[in-house]
This record gives sequence, structure tokens and C-alpha cells, in this order.
Amino acid sequence: MDSYGSSLNRSQSLTSGLEKSSPTWKPSHSRSSSTLSSRHSRQIVKDWEVIDDPQAEMHAGGDNPQDMTTPGICEGYLLKRRKWPLKGWHKRYFVLEAGNLRYSKSQHDVSRGRVQGSLDLSFAVMSINKKSNRIDLDAGDILYHMKAKSHELFYIWVTKLQAHRQYKKNEAAHVHSSLLQTLSQGTVAGHEQRNGDLSSAGMVDSAGAPALVLPSDNTAVNSKVSAWLQQSHDPDTCVQELNRCCVDLSELNRLIQRLQLLEAGQAFTNGDLKRIISTQNLSLEKPKKSRSGKMWGHSRTLSRVEALGMVRMLSSSHLNSSPHLGTSVPSIPEYVYSQLSPPTVTSPEGKKIQQDICAMSLRVLASLKTVHETLSQERQKMQEVWESNNIHQSNTLAEPAVVRRSSHGPPSVADSAAEYFDASDDILCGSSSEVSDESGLSDGSTTNSEPEEGHASATRKYRASISKSPNSVVPKSTGRRTKLPAHCPDNSHVGLMAILYNNIGKDLARVSMPAPLNEPVNLLQRLCEELEYSELLDTANNTADPYQRMIYIAAFAISGYSTATFRNRYKPFNPVLGETYECIREDRGFRLISEQVCHHPPISACHADSDNFSFWQDQRWKNKFWGKSLEILPTGMVNVTLPRYGDHYEWNKVVTCIHNVLSQQRYLEHYGEVTIRNLKSNICTCKITFVKSRYWGSDTNKNEVQGTVLDQSGSVIHRFGGLWHEGIFCDTLPTPQCVWKPNPQPKDYQLYYGFSTFAMELNELTPDLLPLLPPTDSRLRPDQRMLEEGKVDEADKKKDDIEEFQRERRKELIKRGEEHVPRFFKKAKDSCGRDVWLTNGTYWKLRENPGFANIENTAMW
Repeated sequence: MDSYGSSLNRSQSLTSGLEKSSPTWKPSHSRSSSTLSSRHSRQIVKDWEVIDDPQAEMHAGGDNPQDMTTPGICEGYLLKRRKWPLKGWHKRYFVLEAGNLRYSKSQHDVSRGRVQGSLDLSFAVMSINKKSNRIDLDAGDILYHMKAKSHELFYIWVTKLQAHRQYKKNEAAHVHSSLLQTLSQGTVAGHEQRNGDLSSAGMVDSAGAPALVLPSDNTAVNSKVSAWLQQSHDPDTCVQELNRCCVDLSELNRLIQRLQLLEAGQAFTNGDLKRIISTQNLSLEKPKKSRSGKMWGHSRTLSRVEALGMVRMLSSSHLNSSPHLGTSVPSIPEYVYSQLSPPTVTSPEGKKIQQDICAMSLRVLASLKTVHETLSQERQKMQEVWESNNIHQSNTLAEPAVVRRSSHGPPSVADSAAEYFDASDDILCGSSSEVSDESGLSDGSTTNSEPEEGHASATRKYRASISKSPNSVVPKSTGRRTKLPAHCPDNSHVGLMAILYNNIGKDLARVSMPAPLNEPVNLLQRLCEELEYSELLDTANNTADPYQRMIYIAAFAISGYSTATFRNRYKPFNPVLGETYECIREDRGFRLISEQVCHHPPISACHADSDNFSFWQDQRWKNKFWGKSLEILPTGMVNVTLPRYGDHYEWNKVVTCIHNVLSQQRYLEHYGEVTIRNLKSNICTCKITFVKSRYWGSDTNKNEVQGTVLDQSGSVIHRFGGLWHEGIFCDTLPTPQCVWKPNPQPKDYQLYYGFSTFAMELNELTPDLLPLLPPTDSRLRPDQRMLEEGKVDEADKKKDDIEEFQRERRKELIKRGEEHVPRFFKKAKDSCGRDVWLTNGTYWKLRENPGFANIENTAMW
């Protein structure tokens, strides 16, 4: 992250456009050799700038960054964008305190403690746009889009956010160092004390055998609980930590009182306005009543000089000699300046007290964290023992003696976990009371993807049932290849940060990526990969009950995401305009054709036929990079028809987000809501929720999915759920069963881009297939084939040549006043009036007679 921070420090700082004469704001410096193109790309994306830690400015008053006092509270209304794309801005009341930003619908909700979202600034990347007064905070799995109503309020909020973010980072760094020191000193002594306490408590006898008698007759349960008790921390340790916290808090109160007495009556001195704004508590809500002689909305704003004079900070000599003050700086509203008070001179004794207060506060924080972590571990162990043996709370294990020594049982950590919610102002639906998930990132398909406690419990049951179900049968050998010609390349050396940093906020489909970042399949082949579990559609076509039929359709919709867990290091190739891909699978009973029908925006269309189903879709992907995370937003619809019953199912896709995209520890997540409708019958619908992982959740809580099948009245007929990478279980069927479970990954799959067996076969080119393919088929694309064979450098050069050739083809079309016409798909309107791309039925006819080798074909590469 050091390299990341240093690169961001080169970006243009906040007020270079506000205050060009001020030396405290550093001009921008390009981080690459292409300075002009880098600046030009930032201008194209509306002058978005990433703001780094303002250490030089924030700590100008002291040599040590830890000398910075706690920033003042800031609160007021901002406009916040809903997570739905293009859903507009909504007014929210924000409170910034101690490095945490939280918000509610109104100031009244804040006073009542109703918080709808919270974000820790120490983990956030801040991007700003001065022209539109916008601020984006990206904490990886959370993203806030905010906008100030005026340039003045924008200036104040940015200053405050910088101060609080730096304060929070300093605090975290100090806590980390304190914890390491405490652990290194107390590890040996704590281990000896723990062993002594266990022996004195009677938990183990001299021979080391468990001495505690458990009420259950199940020896397996007894052994599990005995092992858990022997590994548990002594509850007295928690009690001692809490007692020490009480003593430290009393001392902390005494130090604060001493500091207040010491600083009372000290004279004010000159200071920078940024520092003043950072340290003072501010309410940015405009007074409701206008002052006499002024009309609402027309109150005069004061320049910085006038405001400082109003609060008696500067004498006339200071004003004349200060180079930082001038009429060109942004004006701050009078009602804000009326709240400002100048910083006080801190004497050496005062600084010493401040340091003692910081040290004491960190001790309290460290103690509370230790208690919280201990109790969290104990609660998790108890929950695992309970759930693994299906023991109800009413007849669970009798309270062990060692637990009775503590006056209270372990608290519910889930109740105190930081979950993020967004106010649900669903204007189109007329709902204003429902609270939905703050996924942080754009979500084009859901109103609520945050799990409730009941959902988490249901998922645990589903997962336990899936684990007991037999594994999927390994597919029979089809004679196709089982591995790729070469291992995947190491792309850790690729300057991904340099590419993404210069394209923040842009659609990455328009950005050329180096070949080492790609996998040897493209988006057309990815559409075919969604048919890996086409047997679910075969089963649906042979299921008479419409509600059960919907369950298999839902399982098929979920199965298309299953391989994403292993595919987060590489991206598929972007098809060139007119590129095609065919796939004939006699073993699975379907054949598919796909084509890149449009380039800007990129649209990929496909159509598959089988005796049991027809499958088609046209997908439009938008990619957005937000500092730490990368969003993939699909906007097309998926369609499936079942000929036996005349059903036509249609559903949307969810958002995919790649977190920690700049590191090698990136992971992928799907979240949102899928709605499946039968356009030929309204007897039932299905809603599937891909659950947003909890901030405090463990790895076992990731990738949750829940679904319900509803009848015409909205009553639930079936419920199902599980994990989209492990399987789906339905317990409401006449015979509860695992509806779908993914195939096992092939041997050494990590060496081959994380491909499944089906994915490995997608780009295979056999001698008997070669003369039948059109020259536009993806298997014949040279750069993709070179990458598959391990020729990375040659693939990179060839990729540039193909992209340049595509640009030249487009220029020729423009010169002739022509537009590209897809060869095998046609544009149409669906029942909702949306543009869709449907097959024109010519591909398989031309393939058979006269054959693509006997007709004219467009050169792609």
C-alpha cells in the first residue's frame, strides 16, 4: 500500500482550483511518462482526483503526526446517490465524528439514534470532483457517492474528511504498535497463568483427562465441548480487562478536567483556516429562520479575512502580513463561520497532558478490543458445537462451572457488528419505510441484499444439508482436453494501478489491458460457459409441477456464477466487432452461436438450441473502477423457453464486484436481487437474493444466496438457498434435496486460470473442427491462442495489432457513411419495448451449405 499511497500523493490536491496562490496545496505531477495523456484522461472523467493523506498540511502545527488533536464533529445535509444506477440523488443527514462517517434520513433520526449507514474513513480512498462538488469514498466493500449543494460546503466537507481520515489512521497505527508491544511482553506470563487457572478450575485432572461432567450421553459431543473448554480463554481475564478500563476511564476524566483548567483564558493566535475547520465542531445545516433584513437563500457570505476578524482571531497587522489570506479564496457561509473558534496555544504542560490522554484512550481501546475478540471467539465455538449436534437452546449443555464464574454469558457479537444500510427511498415503488442494504457499490438489481439474522441461520442449515448431500458425479470423459497447453502467467509485475488510476470513473471496456491480465477465453465464450449445468434446464422441461419447475430454473440462473470464486486474477478478452463463437456439445445436447454485435457500447449476443430448451441473451457490461474495487454491471436479460410446457422465463443478472483489485489478495463477490418471471404464465414468480457479505462476517458467511417461489397472491410456495459456489438446497420439496451442486474442479486448476473442466474445453481447436469454422471464430483469434500457449509477449503485441486493425475498420465504415451490421443476429424489441438482439437463423444453414470456407468473410485479424 505504500506504493499505492505514494502514487496517489502525486494527484492534484483539493483546492488547486480553489486557491492557486496558496503554497499549502501541491500542484499535480504525473506518475507516468505520458503526462499529457494522463491529464487528458482525468479531464475526460470530469476532473476526478484521488486525495491522499494531507500529512504536510494537517500536521503543520507539530513535528509529530500524533500531536494532532481530535478533529471536530461535522454534521449537515449532503446529497447521496442511491446504489441503483441512475436512480438519482437523495438528501441525507451526515455526521462526521472521530473518523467515522454515518448518515440518516434526517437530523431527527440522528437524535433518535437511527443510523442507516456508517463508514470507517481509515479504510477509504477519497476521490473528489471540484466542478460538480462531488465526493466519493471507497472503502473496498462500501462506496458512498456524495454531493454538496455549494462549493463552500464542498470545501468544508473535504477539509473535514481529510482531517478525520488522517486522525483515524494515526489512531489505528498507534493501537497496532501498542498491541504488538503488549502481546510480546505478556505472551509467556499469560500462557503460564492460563495453564494454572485451568488446573485450579478443575477443568483437567493431573493426567490431563477432562474432569467436567457433561449432561449429554453423546461421547462425541462431550469430547468436542471438553476440547473447546480446554482451549477457551479464562473469563477472569475479561473481567480484569474491564476493571482496568474503569480505572483508566476515571483517570482519563481527571486528565481532561486538568487540561480544560489549564487552557482556560489563554489568548488566541493566528492559524490556518483549514486547521480551524478541521478542529472545530460544525453544523452545516442552514438556519431555518432568516435574519432580519435578509431574504432566505440570499444571506451574505464572508470572505476568510472578514470571518477571521469576526471571531477575533487576527489583528490588522496579521491580516496585512499573512500571505495565505486573500479575496480570491472561497467564501464560507456566515452561519458556518459563526461556529468557528480559534485554536488555543498549547503549553508544554498541556501537550504532556494531551499525550497522556491519548495514551490512556489507546489503553482503553486495546482492552475493549481484547475483550471483544475473546468473547467473539467463545461465542463462535459455542455456536458451532450447538449447530453441529442440532441441540436446541432449551436443552443445551448445562452451564459449565468455569462459565458460571463469570456474571454474564458471551454477548451477541452479531448485534454489535457494523452492518451498512441505505435509506430506501424507492420513489418509483412509493415506499419510504423499508431499509435496504448499503452495499456501497452500484447495484442495479436489488433493493435489499443485506442478510437478516434469520437469513444467516437459514443459510447455515442449507449449507449443512448441502455438505451431507453426495458430491456431483465427475463428468464422464468426452475425449476433450483436460488441461491447457501452458500454465497461466504471473501478472503481479503488471502495473495495474497505473492503468486503473488514470481511468477512475471510466468504462474500462474502452481501456486496453495488457495480455498478461487476460485469460485465454473471451466474453462470447463466457456466455457459453453459463450452460455448463444445462442439465438443470433438461430437468425443468421434464418437471410437471410449475412451482418445482421454477426451482430448477432458479438453480440454473445461480449456477452460472459458480466458477467466479476461482477466476478473480484474470479477465476475459474483449471480443472485436463481428467476432463469433460456436459451440456444439453432443454430450450435453445443445449447440450455441454468439457474436459481438456492437462495440460501443459493447454488446455480446448468443443463442443456444436443444431438444429440451432454447436459451438466449444479449449482455451489455459496464465496468467502473472506484479506487479499491471494480464493478461489473450487466444490463441485459436472460431468456429460456421450455417447449414441453410453452414456458418463457426471463431474468436479470446481479452486480459483480472485485474487491482489493490493486493487490494479489483480491476476491470476487456477487450481490443483488434476481427476479424470474414466466412471460407465458403468471402462476408463479421467483425472487433470488445474492446476499452482500457482512463487514464483520467470516469466510463461511460469504457467497450466500436465498430464494423463494411465490404464487399469484405473493404467498411463498418454496424456499431454497445455500452458497452460489457450493450448491443450492430446497427443504420445501416433497422430498427435501440438494437441487444443484457444482462439479469438482479439475486437478491443478489453479495453474490453469482457475478453469473448470468445461471452461478448459471452450477454446479447444481440433483438426476436424478447423475447416468448419468461419474465420471470425474466437478459436482462431491469434493473440488469445498465443496466450493459451504461454507466448505472453507475442500475445501482447498481437493484441495491440488486432485492436488497431479494428479501429481502422471502424474508420473506413465511418468514411463510407456505413454502420456495422451483425451477420447472424438482428435487432428487435421485446415485450417491454427494450432493444434486444435475436438470432436470424442463418449461421447453422451457412455452416452446412455452402460452408464458410466457400463464402466471403470479413477479416478480423
